[in-house]
Order: sequence, then C-alpha cells, then structure tokens
Amino acid sequence: MLSVFPVPQEDKKGERQAFADALWIDLLSPTTTELRQVEEVVGAPLPSLGALSEIETSSRLRNQHGVLYMSTPSAARHPEGADTTPPIGFVLSMDRLVTVRFMALPAVDAVAASFAAQDAPKSSLEVFTLLCEDIVDRVADALEHLAGELNGLSTGAFRAEDPRGHHAARANKLLRAQLRQVGRLGDRLSQIRDGLQGLGRVVTYTEQQAKGWSENLEPRLAGLCRDIHSLVDYEEQLANKVQFVLDALVGLIGIAQNDIFKVLTIVSIAGIPPTLVAGIYGMNFKNMPEYDWAWGYQYGWAIIILSTVIPLVWFKVKGWF
Repeated sequence: MLSVFPVPQEDKKGERQAFADALWIDLLSPTTTELRQVEEVVGAPLPSLGALSEIETSSRLRNQHGVLYMSTPSAARHPEGADTTPPIGFVLSMDRLVTVRFMALPAVDAVAASFAAQDAPKSSLEVFTLLCEDIVDRVADALEHLAGELNGLSTGAFRAEDPRGHHAARANKLLRAQLRQVGRLGDRLSQIRDGLQGLGRVVTYTEQQAKGWSENLEPRLAGLCRDIHSLVDYEEQLANKVQFVLDALVGLIGIAQNDIFKVLTIVSIAGIPPTLVAGIYGMNFKNMPEYDWAWGYQYGWAIIILSTVIPLVWFKVKGWF
C-alpha cells in the first residue's frame, strides 16, 4: 500500500505531480509497481525486505549523494503468526522522506494523522523526527508495562507467605506459568533492545549527516539521542532483573525437588527397620523361640511399629521435616 502526505488533490494534479510534491511517501508491503513509481521520484532503487534485514552498519546506514538510506529493527510486537518483526527503512533527503515497512505501525498512523492538523510538518526532517519521537514514546510505555509485569512476578516469587508447599501439583503449575512469563518478558525485552539500539544509530547518523537542514530540529534530535540512551539503560536494568527472577525461580524449583527427594529418603529410611524385622520373622526356622510364644504375633507387630516410629521421631527432633 502506498500513502502520500500531504494527501494530494487528485482533481487538480496528476499522480506523477502528486509524488513530486510529496513530503512523505509511506510504503506498506509495497508491490513491484508501487516500488517502481516511487523509485522514479527518488531516482534510486528502494531497499527490499532482505536489504533492510542486513545487520552490517554499512548496509543499514549510508549516504548517497546527500540522500540518507537507513534501516533499523522495529521495537514493535511482531505480527501474529510471524516469528520476527520486520525492520523499517528510511530514505531521507532534504525534500522528501520515504519509509518502507512490512507491518502496521501505530507511530506511522499517528504522524500521518498530524498532517490534518494546523501544525502539520513542514519538512522531511520534521516528519522523520516526529516518527522517531512517537516510536520512542511508545517504547517507553512498553518498558513501563513490562516493568509492572516484572514487579508483579517478582512479588509473587518472593512473597513472605508461600502456601505452595502444601499443594505440590498446584505449585508446579504455578512455577511453570511463572517461567513462561519470564521467558516472554525476556524475549520482548530483547526485541525492544534491538529496536532501541538500531533507532539510536539511525537518529545519531541523521543528526551528524543532516546538519544545516533545519536548525530548529537539531535540539530535538539531540534530545531524542538522550532519551534513547536513557531507555537503553532502563532496558538493561530490566533485563538484569529478569535474569535475577529467572535464577530465583530455578532455585525455587530446585528447593521443591529437594523437598520431594527428602520425603522419599525419609520414607525409605523409615521403612528399612520394619522390613528387616518382617524379614527375620518370615524365615520360618523351626528353632525360632518366638513362634511358640502366646503373644508372638503381637510382639512382632509391636517391633515393626516401634522400628517405624522411632526413626520418624528422630527425624522430627532433628528438624528434617
């Protein structure tokens, strides 16, 4: 899909003239025809999805005859059914901004809506700055949401009252759910980290290469760089906390396993003496005097019970359970 801003008046201008006057051209999953139309205006080939996915700095950031070609991973959630989030491409010149993307982005919709307001963007660099500012704001909101989830998970893992030990099956189910949640948080933070680092490189590169394009926007670009750096630091703090909570949950799982083995050990040790007594009196030798006793049966049961109770009492005194 191809969108042009400001929206041209079709009854007054032809399509080619509308492209020529465009301040911002947005391509969403463009077709071959749309790419060719925009390439005629830009005068250079536009990047494909494969080109945008390159990880080398020389492929993501380059200046060709005053036109900046930039790409960055997206910090937005990946589309449903997709394993990864497609990157975003920017082709920025003094006259025009072209964005190439392969998924819907709320930041793009928000900036597109600003063209209907009185204070609509007046330059391509201002459109680019607005896009980056909106992306940074949304990433900050996402980090705040993730921090809230992480705090709730941490509170659940370290709360003082822990009734889970009395319900092993319920405890195991809860620990599995918490581990999955930690995994989702870690995966989302990793995606945001890639997006922030890529966007930071793009904004810094634009700030360096676009000096003199608009003096009013230079302080905003510098402020964007500071905001991105602060968000990267905050994300690193959250990532460390995710690792800490993960280690704590793994430790809790180890404690739960130790409790199970401790119970099995106590039961097996407590069962050895009565098994020995029953084995001795089950040998059926003729010269065993207890067979002639009137209370031999009761005596055997008393020995078995005492040999079971005494180890259990000993373990209880030692505080093993």
